[in-house]
Amino acid sequence: MKRFYKKVTAEEEGGTFSVLLDGRRIKTPAKEHLRLPTHALAVAIAEEWDAQVTEIDPTTMHLMQTAATAIDRVTPQRDKVIEEIAGYGGTDLVCYRASHPMSLVAKQSAAWNPMLEWIETRYNVTLKTCQGIMHIQQPEEALTRMRDVVAAQNDMTLAPLHNITSLCGSLVIALAVLDGHITAEEAFEISELDETHVMEFWGSDAEAVDRRNKNKESLAASVRFLKLGGIIT
Repeated sequence: MKRFYKKVTAEEEGGTFSVLLDGRRIKTPAKEHLRLPTHALAVAIAEEWDAQVTEIDPTTMHLMQTAATAIDRVTPQRDKVIEEIAGYGGTDLVCYRASHPMSLVAKQSAAWNPMLEWIETRYNVTLKTCQGIMHIQQPEEALTRMRDVVAAQNDMTLAPLHNITSLCGSLVIALAVLDGHITAEEAFEISELDETHVMEFWGSDAEAVDRRNKNKESLAASVRFLKLGGIIT
């Protein structure tokens, strides 16, 4: 689609904020009013629209996509999204460890044990770990506590939280990001530890590098959304 507007503005409307193209409010793909919780987030999304030169490329508008997802997908099926996010707690990346080589075992322990210690201290959640990929059943009380944390979030938080959790393969890491305990960069390094280890020993191909770069960019955008939305300080 070609750029069809000249001026982009962010304005307050009844306690929420909107982005306007030539004075007309932006709507989501589902034709809902794009209502945003903070002026900072509205300004940033306005900047994404204003950065479109001749053609509008939605793939370059991460904040807009996240806000639209919150309104169009999360709001009408909130319970489903909560269950999708919470489901990662039962198969969390940081609970499944390698048995060899010892260099990888040591790296996983150094990066992932602090995550388990953090969630135990922060939310009284104790998770089991194992070597290999055979499923382990986590304590129901631990899974319930993590689900309760997810369910307590508003729709504008659930959208980026879902993305962070799926990218990292870990609800523990995602909740640590949401809590401001770790940064987007740290979350990426922790969740990509196995892949990084393989690349250090065997090298990498262009496809793998491109995937990692896109994941890193998407993760950073989700964390930026949370910061602009006033969720993370």
